[in-house]
Formats: sequence, C-alpha cells, structure tokens
Amino acid sequence: MINVYSNNNHSALKYFKDTEANIHNVLIIAGDFNIKDSNWDSLYLFHSSYSDSLVEIVDSFDLTLSSFIQQVPTQYSNNKHNSNSVIDLFFLQSNSAELNSHKIYSELQFSLDHTSLTVDIIIEKEFIQHKRCTIIKNSKKESKFIDDFIRNFQNIDIGNIITKGSFESIVQEYASILESTWQVHSQLVNIIK
Repeated sequence: MINVYSNNNHSALKYFKDTEANIHNVLIIAGDFNIKDSNWDSLYLFHSSYSDSLVEIVDSFDLTLSSFIQQVPTQYSNNKHNSNSVIDLFFLQSNSAELNSHKIYSELQFSLDHTSLTVDIIIEKEFIQHKRCTIIKNSKKESKFIDDFIRNFQNIDIGNIITKGSFESIVQEYASILESTWQVHSQLVNIIK
C-alpha cells in the first residue's frame, strides 16, 4: 500500500513522474491528492490535467479508481465561499473481487476538514505446506534417481509417433516414469527456514 499526500503544488505526482520508482505488487494507493475533478466528484464540473497524470501513474501499477459506495465529499471547506470536494481517493487493484470499493465516513470528520475512508481487505486462510518430497543435490540418491530415470526413459518406444494421440501417449508415459522414479528415490522432509 502506498499512502499519498500531495500538496497544492502536486508534489507527489511530480515525484512519481520524475522518479523511476521500483515498486512492485502494489494493491492500494490512497490519500489526499488535492485534485478536484469531475471524474470522481459529480458536483465538480471541470476536468484537471493533473487528474490525467494521476490516472496514468496509477494505471502503471495496474490500479483503478475505487468505486464509491456513497457519493459524499471527502474534504469539507471551512470557508463558506468554497464548496466541499472529493480529493481523497483510493486506487485499488484492477479486476479484484476482494478490493473493489471503499467507504467514506463523513460522520467521523470530527474537527478535521477531511473524512475517514476505509477499504476492507479480506485475508483468507492459507494452507502452508510443512513437508515436501526432495532429493538432496549431489547425493548418491540423486545419482541413482537420474540413472534409473534415464534407463526407464530409454525403454519408451518413440518410433510410432504418427498422430497427435500417439504423441500424447508418449508424453503421458514420460510423466508417469518421472513421477514413479521420483516417488522411489525422494524422501519426505520438514520444510524449515
């Protein structure tokens, strides 16, 4: 996750554009971008060139603007001559069923001029394998595995490959030999750091 504050001079956008950031696996970019635009604020009638730059940047991370569950301002003006606006945004991973919308809590504004925003991130249980079959590299077992595999592989008759079906049959026989030879020579070990 990247949390952004971009001031009125759009310093964060300039940083992203001017810096070759080596950032991978970004799921969320969120923050106060200080960009008013009709793309995310239906009450604002104008388009900003800064929003084009922002969209280009987040697109390079394969992120898209989060959909709104409710359309309310994210920033409230203390000046009665200025309107409230949407300048706090979430950009979430494209085509993600888990990360596809955020919530705006205008009632949690308190004394701040910005509201609270949240996004739910679903963390599912993951099976972590603690054991696996292996053969120690450069061991006698590895040499025996290779010798047995080559001997069994050489017994495959490849002289009658004339159809797609006969080719697939040979590939399946190859896979069976590899698996059975592996099962004979590998041993189950605990995975450690």
